Amino acid sequence: MVSEIRLFTETAFIQKAQSYQTVLSSRGVVVNIEIVEKLNARFLRLNPEMALCVDDAGLSLSANGMKMQPDWKAEIPRLKRASLKSEMIARACNISEKPSLIDATAGLGHDTLLMAHLGANVTLIERHPILFTLLEDSKKQAESDPFLSKVVSRIHLVFSDSNTYLQQHIDEHKTVDVVYLDPMFPQRDQNQQAIKKQAQVKKQMQLLHMLLPEDGEMDLGDHLLVLAQQIAKRVVVKRPRLAVFLNDQSTDHQWLGDACRFDAYFNSAFVDKIVE
Repeated sequence: MVSEIRLFTETAFIQKAQSYQTVLSSRGVVVNIEIVEKLNARFLRLNPEMALCVDDAGLSLSANGMKMQPDWKAEIPRLKRASLKSEMIARACNISEKPSLIDATAGLGHDTLLMAHLGANVTLIERHPILFTLLEDSKKQAESDPFLSKVVSRIHLVFSDSNTYLQQHIDEHKTVDVVYLDPMFPQRDQNQQAIKKQAQVKKQMQLLHMLLPEDGEMDLGDHLLVLAQQIAKRVVVKRPRLAVFLNDQSTDHQWLGDACRFDAYFNSAFVDKIVE
């Protein structure tokens, strides 16, 4: 995990950069601020190492000439088109029942945003201090948007390791309606070559993969599934369509799309209804 990183900014945004520096320092990341004359595409191409940037758009991550942030405002057109019937994730997670839901694999938060828009109350877990701070910044910006403000009021960000968070729920005998898992690293998948051909990795995901290199079995999500099944009425796992089952565990029900699928695991201790 990254413990030290450079932060590029222009003079006009130095105060904002120092604020992020303080926050990240409290989360274990040493941030070295470098003031540049012009933080633009040319500068990023000439400085390809992974770094943070602060400008009028807030905090972002850069590398290899690319820059990204979890831009929740850019998701508004998708949210406006979405409905409980049109979104497979909504059926898989039973969003029509407005469930309490833990998203244990945060990513850029786009699935959480969609599920919250459709009515779920979502706890979003992220352990990486830089990604968590990026998500936190996106949520703060979304709170000032007339369309997104109600949506993000149903999202609770938690800075924690998902394994630890789920284990705490087990120890405290707490339950939730749904735990949602979207593991980033399905390297063990038998059909990996076919999966790679389905779509190119988007720019945002390229940088996310650089920030979050595979770190053992936990990032594959196997152990998360085991923990989640002990506290949730249903666990929903998003997978590439041709991928093997998480933890080699056959699903109780599936929703199949063109490029991905949703595997659902039901807890027999709860009464739960499949929504087709």
